[in-house]
Amino acid sequence: MAQRFGGKYSPDGTSSPSSDDSTSKGFKGASVDPVGARSNILFIPPIVLAFTSLNEGAIGMAIGLVGAGTLLLGAWLLRGGLTAEAAYNARKVSRRPGFPRKIAASVLAGTGVGIAAFANEPGLVAPVIFGLAATALHLGAFGIDPMRDKGMEGIDTFQQDRVARAVDEAEAHLAAMRDAITRSGDRRMISRVERFQTTAKDLFRTVEEDPRDLTGAKKYLSVYLMGARDATIKFADVYARTNDPQARADYESLLDDLEKNFSARTRKMLLDDRSDLTVEIDVLRDRLQREGVRIDRALK
Repeated sequence: MAQRFGGKYSPDGTSSPSSDDSTSKGFKGASVDPVGARSNILFIPPIVLAFTSLNEGAIGMAIGLVGAGTLLLGAWLLRGGLTAEAAYNARKVSRRPGFPRKIAASVLAGTGVGIAAFANEPGLVAPVIFGLAATALHLGAFGIDPMRDKGMEGIDTFQQDRVARAVDEAEAHLAAMRDAITRSGDRRMISRVERFQTTAKDLFRTVEEDPRDLTGAKKYLSVYLMGARDATIKFADVYARTNDPQARADYESLLDDLEKNFSARTRKMLLDDRSDLTVEIDVLRDRLQREGVRIDRALK
Protein backbone atom coordinates (compact mmCIF):
# COMPACT_ATOMS: atom_id res chain seq x y z
CA MET A 1 0.00 0.00 0.00
CA ALA A 2 1.35 3.45 -0.92
CA GLN A 3 2.05 5.67 2.06
CA ARG A 4 2.37 9.42 2.11
CA PHE A 5 5.75 10.63 3.25
CA GLY A 6 5.71 12.59 6.47
CA GLY A 7 8.21 14.08 8.85
CA LYS A 8 9.59 17.20 10.43
CA TYR A 9 10.09 19.00 7.12
CA SER A 10 6.86 17.85 5.45
CA PRO A 11 3.95 20.28 4.92
CA ASP A 12 1.98 18.65 7.73
CA GLY A 13 5.03 17.91 9.89
CA THR A 14 5.60 19.37 13.31
CA SER A 15 8.77 21.07 14.39
CA SER A 16 8.20 21.12 18.13
CA PRO A 17 11.21 20.29 20.30
CA SER A 18 9.40 17.32 21.79
CA SER A 19 9.05 15.61 18.43
CA ASP A 20 12.69 14.51 18.42
CA ASP A 21 12.30 13.01 21.89
CA SER A 22 9.18 11.15 20.81
CA THR A 23 10.93 9.79 17.75
CA SER A 24 13.95 8.62 19.72
CA LYS A 25 11.66 6.88 22.19
CA GLY A 26 10.26 4.81 19.34
CA PHE A 27 13.67 3.21 18.92
CA LYS A 28 13.91 2.17 22.57
CA GLY A 29 12.24 -1.18 22.02
CA ALA A 30 13.73 -1.80 18.59
CA SER A 31 15.44 -5.15 18.09
CA VAL A 32 16.91 -7.18 15.29
CA ASP A 33 14.68 -9.91 13.89
CA PRO A 34 16.13 -13.14 15.30
CA VAL A 35 15.04 -15.06 12.20
CA GLY A 36 17.64 -13.86 9.74
CA ALA A 37 18.89 -14.84 6.32
CA ARG A 38 20.94 -17.76 7.69
CA SER A 39 17.84 -19.60 8.84
CA ASN A 40 15.77 -18.65 5.79
CA ILE A 41 18.40 -20.16 3.47
CA LEU A 42 17.70 -23.57 5.02
CA PHE A 43 14.34 -23.64 3.23
CA ILE A 44 16.11 -23.85 -0.13
CA PRO A 45 17.72 -27.35 0.15
CA PRO A 46 14.41 -29.21 0.75
CA ILE A 47 12.86 -27.50 -2.27
CA VAL A 48 15.84 -28.45 -4.45
CA LEU A 49 15.81 -32.02 -3.12
CA ALA A 50 12.09 -32.41 -3.77
CA PHE A 51 12.37 -31.28 -7.41
CA THR A 52 15.49 -33.32 -8.20
CA SER A 53 13.88 -36.49 -6.83
CA LEU A 54 10.87 -36.34 -9.16
CA ASN A 55 12.73 -38.15 -11.96
CA GLU A 56 14.30 -40.84 -9.76
CA GLY A 57 11.50 -43.40 -9.99
CA ALA A 58 8.90 -44.25 -7.37
CA ILE A 59 11.29 -45.37 -4.62
CA GLY A 60 13.81 -42.61 -5.26
CA MET A 61 11.08 -40.00 -5.37
CA ALA A 62 9.59 -41.26 -2.09
CA ILE A 63 12.98 -41.20 -0.35
CA GLY A 64 13.72 -37.72 -1.70
CA LEU A 65 10.35 -36.35 -0.59
CA VAL A 66 10.78 -37.80 2.90
CA GLY A 67 14.21 -36.18 3.13
CA ALA A 68 12.82 -32.87 1.85
CA GLY A 69 10.00 -32.98 4.39
CA THR A 70 12.48 -33.67 7.19
CA LEU A 71 14.68 -30.76 6.17
CA LEU A 72 11.65 -28.48 5.84
CA LEU A 73 10.43 -29.40 9.32
CA GLY A 74 13.89 -28.75 10.73
CA ALA A 75 14.05 -25.30 9.12
CA TRP A 76 10.62 -24.44 10.50
CA LEU A 77 11.57 -25.58 14.02
CA LEU A 78 14.74 -23.52 13.82
CA ARG A 79 12.74 -20.34 13.21
CA GLY A 80 10.64 -21.03 16.27
CA GLY A 81 13.72 -21.82 18.34
CA LEU A 82 15.46 -18.58 17.36
CA THR A 83 12.35 -16.57 18.21
CA ALA A 84 12.00 -18.29 21.59
CA GLU A 85 15.68 -17.72 22.36
CA ALA A 86 15.38 -14.01 21.52
CA ALA A 87 12.39 -13.71 23.87
CA TYR A 88 14.35 -15.55 26.57
CA ASN A 89 17.34 -13.20 26.22
CA ALA A 90 15.15 -10.08 26.24
CA ARG A 91 13.70 -10.85 29.66
CA LYS A 92 15.40 -10.70 33.05
CA VAL A 93 13.05 -13.40 34.34
CA SER A 94 12.29 -16.25 31.95
CA ARG A 95 11.82 -19.97 31.80
CA ARG A 96 13.75 -22.17 29.45
CA PRO A 97 11.81 -23.23 26.34
CA GLY A 98 9.55 -26.21 27.01
CA PHE A 99 10.76 -27.99 23.85
CA PRO A 100 14.37 -27.67 22.56
CA ARG A 101 13.48 -26.65 19.02
CA LYS A 102 17.00 -25.68 17.93
CA ILE A 103 18.41 -29.03 19.02
CA ALA A 104 15.53 -30.84 17.33
CA ALA A 105 16.16 -28.78 14.18
CA SER A 106 19.80 -29.90 14.19
CA VAL A 107 18.80 -33.55 14.49
CA LEU A 108 16.24 -33.18 11.71
CA ALA A 109 18.79 -31.42 9.49
CA GLY A 110 21.23 -34.29 9.97
CA THR A 111 18.48 -36.85 9.36
CA GLY A 112 17.33 -35.09 6.20
CA VAL A 113 20.86 -34.88 4.83
CA GLY A 114 21.39 -38.56 5.67
CA ILE A 115 18.22 -39.51 3.80
CA ALA A 116 19.31 -37.43 0.80
CA ALA A 117 22.73 -39.12 0.84
CA PHE A 118 21.09 -42.55 1.03
CA ALA A 119 19.00 -41.74 -2.05
CA ASN A 120 22.17 -41.08 -4.06
CA GLU A 121 24.43 -43.65 -2.40
CA PRO A 122 22.55 -46.56 -0.79
CA GLY A 123 24.33 -47.96 2.23
CA LEU A 124 24.94 -47.03 5.84
CA VAL A 125 28.37 -45.44 6.12
CA ALA A 126 27.95 -42.45 3.80
CA PRO A 127 24.49 -41.37 5.09
CA VAL A 128 25.68 -41.58 8.71
CA ILE A 129 28.81 -39.56 8.00
CA PHE A 130 26.91 -36.87 6.08
CA GLY A 131 24.14 -36.77 8.70
CA LEU A 132 26.51 -36.38 11.64
CA ALA A 133 28.46 -33.70 9.80
CA ALA A 134 25.26 -31.78 9.02
CA THR A 135 24.10 -32.01 12.64
CA ALA A 136 27.44 -30.77 13.96
CA LEU A 137 27.56 -27.88 11.48
CA HIS A 138 23.98 -26.92 12.33
CA LEU A 139 24.75 -26.84 16.05
CA GLY A 140 27.91 -24.86 15.41
CA ALA A 141 26.06 -22.30 13.31
CA PHE A 142 22.96 -21.80 15.49
CA GLY A 143 23.86 -23.20 18.90
CA ILE A 144 21.51 -24.93 21.31
CA ASP A 145 18.42 -23.81 23.19
CA PRO A 146 18.65 -22.19 26.64
CA MET A 147 18.69 -25.13 29.04
CA ARG A 148 18.02 -23.43 32.38
CA ASP A 149 15.58 -20.93 33.88
CA LYS A 150 16.77 -17.36 34.30
CA GLY A 151 16.03 -15.22 37.35
CA MET A 152 13.44 -17.64 38.75
CA GLU A 153 14.98 -17.96 42.22
CA GLY A 154 12.42 -17.18 44.92
CA ILE A 155 9.55 -16.70 42.45
CA ASP A 156 6.27 -18.54 42.87
CA THR A 157 5.89 -20.63 39.72
CA PHE A 158 2.10 -20.58 39.99
CA GLN A 159 2.07 -16.78 40.00
CA GLN A 160 4.62 -16.76 37.18
CA ASP A 161 2.30 -18.91 35.08
CA ARG A 162 -0.53 -16.47 35.70
CA VAL A 163 1.69 -13.60 34.63
CA ALA A 164 2.76 -15.47 31.50
CA ARG A 165 -0.86 -16.02 30.46
CA ALA A 166 -1.75 -12.38 31.13
CA VAL A 167 1.26 -11.08 29.20
CA ASP A 168 0.55 -13.40 26.26
CA GLU A 169 -2.99 -12.01 26.09
CA ALA A 170 -1.66 -8.44 26.28
CA GLU A 171 0.91 -9.14 23.54
CA ALA A 172 -1.93 -10.41 21.33
CA HIS A 173 -3.79 -7.11 21.82
CA LEU A 174 -0.66 -5.15 20.86
CA ALA A 175 -0.20 -7.30 17.75
CA ALA A 176 -3.81 -6.62 16.75
CA MET A 177 -3.22 -2.88 17.23
CA ARG A 178 -0.12 -3.02 15.03
CA ASP A 179 -1.95 -4.89 12.27
CA ALA A 180 -4.92 -2.50 12.41
CA ILE A 181 -2.96 0.76 12.37
CA THR A 182 -0.97 -0.46 9.35
CA ARG A 183 -4.21 -0.43 7.36
CA SER A 184 -4.61 3.31 7.95
CA GLY A 185 -1.55 4.04 5.80
CA ASP A 186 -0.51 6.93 8.08
CA ARG A 187 3.19 6.64 8.85
CA ARG A 188 3.05 9.10 11.72
CA MET A 189 0.27 7.18 13.49
CA ILE A 190 2.04 3.88 12.88
CA SER A 191 5.11 5.32 14.59
CA ARG A 192 2.91 6.67 17.39
CA VAL A 193 1.41 3.25 18.06
CA GLU A 194 4.89 1.72 18.12
CA ARG A 195 5.89 4.21 20.82
CA PHE A 196 2.87 3.26 22.90
CA GLN A 197 3.74 -0.41 22.46
CA THR A 198 7.22 0.27 23.85
CA THR A 199 5.69 1.88 26.94
CA ALA A 200 3.25 -1.00 27.37
CA LYS A 201 6.04 -3.57 27.11
CA ASP A 202 7.94 -1.78 29.87
CA LEU A 203 4.94 -2.52 32.06
CA PHE A 204 4.93 -6.16 30.90
CA ARG A 205 8.58 -6.64 31.82
CA THR A 206 8.04 -5.04 35.24
CA VAL A 207 5.19 -7.43 36.02
CA GLU A 208 7.21 -10.41 34.80
CA GLU A 209 10.08 -9.51 37.13
CA ASP A 210 7.74 -9.32 40.14
CA PRO A 211 4.53 -11.37 39.71
CA ARG A 212 3.08 -9.75 42.83
CA ASP A 213 2.40 -6.67 40.68
CA LEU A 214 -0.08 -8.60 38.53
CA THR A 215 -3.09 -7.72 40.68
CA GLY A 216 -2.55 -3.99 40.31
CA ALA A 217 -1.67 -4.22 36.61
CA LYS A 218 -4.39 -6.70 35.58
CA LYS A 219 -6.74 -4.07 34.16
CA TYR A 220 -3.88 -2.53 32.16
CA LEU A 221 -2.99 -5.88 30.59
CA SER A 222 -6.58 -6.75 29.69
CA VAL A 223 -9.27 -4.05 29.87
CA TYR A 224 -7.22 -1.04 28.79
CA LEU A 225 -5.36 -2.82 26.02
CA MET A 226 -8.56 -4.43 24.75
CA GLY A 227 -10.16 -0.99 24.54
CA ALA A 228 -7.06 0.40 22.81
CA ARG A 229 -7.19 -2.45 20.31
CA ASP A 230 -10.87 -1.83 19.51
CA ALA A 231 -10.30 1.92 19.19
CA THR A 232 -7.35 1.33 16.86
CA ILE A 233 -9.40 -0.96 14.62
CA LYS A 234 -12.22 1.59 14.36
CA PHE A 235 -9.82 4.46 13.75
CA ALA A 236 -7.96 2.57 11.01
CA ASP A 237 -11.22 1.75 9.21
CA VAL A 238 -12.53 5.32 9.42
CA TYR A 239 -9.26 7.05 8.56
CA ALA A 240 -8.51 4.79 5.60
CA ARG A 241 -11.82 5.87 4.04
CA THR A 242 -12.09 9.54 5.05
CA ASN A 243 -8.67 10.84 6.17
CA ASP A 244 -10.59 12.74 8.84
CA PRO A 245 -8.10 14.96 10.76
CA GLN A 246 -10.43 15.18 13.76
CA ALA A 247 -10.54 11.38 14.08
CA ARG A 248 -6.76 11.33 13.90
CA ALA A 249 -6.44 14.00 16.60
CA ASP A 250 -8.89 12.19 18.88
CA TYR A 251 -7.10 8.89 18.46
CA GLU A 252 -3.69 10.47 19.08
CA SER A 253 -5.06 12.07 22.24
CA LEU A 254 -6.26 8.66 23.38
CA LEU A 255 -2.80 7.20 22.86
CA ASP A 256 -1.26 10.08 24.84
CA ASP A 257 -3.57 9.40 27.78
CA LEU A 258 -2.92 5.67 27.65
CA GLU A 259 0.83 6.14 27.48
CA LYS A 260 0.81 8.48 30.49
CA ASN A 261 -1.29 6.02 32.51
CA PHE A 262 0.91 3.04 31.60
CA SER A 263 4.08 4.97 32.44
CA ALA A 264 2.63 6.10 35.76
CA ARG A 265 1.63 2.53 36.64
CA THR A 266 5.12 1.26 35.81
CA ARG A 267 6.76 3.94 37.96
CA LYS A 268 4.44 3.17 40.86
CA MET A 269 5.27 -0.54 40.72
CA LEU A 270 8.98 0.22 40.66
CA LEU A 271 8.61 2.52 43.67
CA ASP A 272 6.64 -0.14 45.52
CA ASP A 273 9.37 -2.68 44.78
CA ARG A 274 11.98 -0.27 46.13
CA SER A 275 9.90 0.31 49.27
CA ASP A 276 9.65 -3.45 49.82
CA LEU A 277 13.43 -3.71 49.46
CA THR A 278 13.95 -0.93 52.00
CA VAL A 279 11.66 -2.70 54.48
CA GLU A 280 13.53 -5.99 54.04
CA ILE A 281 16.89 -4.26 54.58
CA ASP A 282 15.65 -2.52 57.74
CA VAL A 283 14.21 -5.75 59.14
CA LEU A 284 17.45 -7.61 58.44
CA ARG A 285 19.52 -4.82 60.01
CA ASP A 286 17.37 -4.89 63.19
CA ARG A 287 17.75 -8.65 63.48
CA LEU A 288 21.52 -8.43 63.11
CA GLN A 289 21.71 -5.73 65.76
CA ARG A 290 19.70 -7.90 68.16
CA GLU A 291 22.26 -10.63 67.56
CA GLY A 292 25.05 -8.26 68.56
CA VAL A 293 26.31 -7.54 65.02
CA ARG A 294 27.10 -3.85 64.47
CA ILE A 295 26.11 -2.39 61.13
CA ASP A 296 27.86 0.51 59.47
CA ARG A 297 25.08 3.08 59.03
CA ALA A 298 26.99 4.60 56.16
CA LEU A 299 25.90 1.68 54.04
CA LYS A 300 22.36 3.05 53.93
